[in-house]
Amino acid sequence: MDTEAQPTERDRSSRPDPGAVEDRSRFAFLTRVAEWLPGGWVTLTLFTCLVFLLALNTFVAQPFQIPSGSMEQGLRIGDRVLVDKLAYRFGAEPRRGDVVVFDGAGYFGDADYIKRVVGVGGDHVVCCDKKGRIEVNGRSVDETAFLYPGDTPSTVAFDVVVPGGRLFVLGDHRSDSSDSRDRLGSPGGGMVPVRTVIGRADWIIWPYAHWTRLSRPAAYARVPASEAAGARRSKVAEGVHG
Repeated sequence: MDTEAQPTERDRSSRPDPGAVEDRSRFAFLTRVAEWLPGGWVTLTLFTCLVFLLALNTFVAQPFQIPSGSMEQGLRIGDRVLVDKLAYRFGAEPRRGDVVVFDGAGYFGDADYIKRVVGVGGDHVVCCDKKGRIEVNGRSVDETAFLYPGDTPSTVAFDVVVPGGRLFVLGDHRSDSSDSRDRLGSPGGGMVPVRTVIGRADWIIWPYAHWTRLSRPAAYARVPASEAAGARRSKVAEGVHG
């Protein structure tokens, strides 16, 4: 006769659940931390929220305050924009028409700046065509949708080719903006390194009455790719199909 004891349902149910034990130990640890902190659970909760917000601010999104009128009329002095810090972190790069925040140290000045991308690496940017419009890769860009009323695209003539890994940036309030035009003869030629870009400004979040999404103007969508970009794509295609 089989004399081995068989576990009853009660025996099985009385065994400790490893997951439950782990949960209780975690809760006990948090309880000890809360008891140690002045203010207990309230302080622990606030501290946890602070850590979460700091991580969010560092790696995901960050608010920036507009300090000048260089991006009027779209962005006014005192507006706060939410900058997507992940927009260019996984292989994507700034595109023409994007409003970007970048670290100007060594290129513009020891501060963060916000400007609109007009040219990316390989682009041929010229001012101006016969109608006074900026031309990118042979295509005239109609900037009236976002240019400050009464401003011309530029009173400074230029004819530049943007090096790879750099950006040619301008403020929307052209008569009140210090941008790539003012540094054409300086080291770097007024071009912003892509690596200094902090992120893309996607939303105006304050004041509430000015809350809006910052979309990429359709005018830049019609600009053709530069010859350099076209050559790179051809080489990639050859590598894939060869």
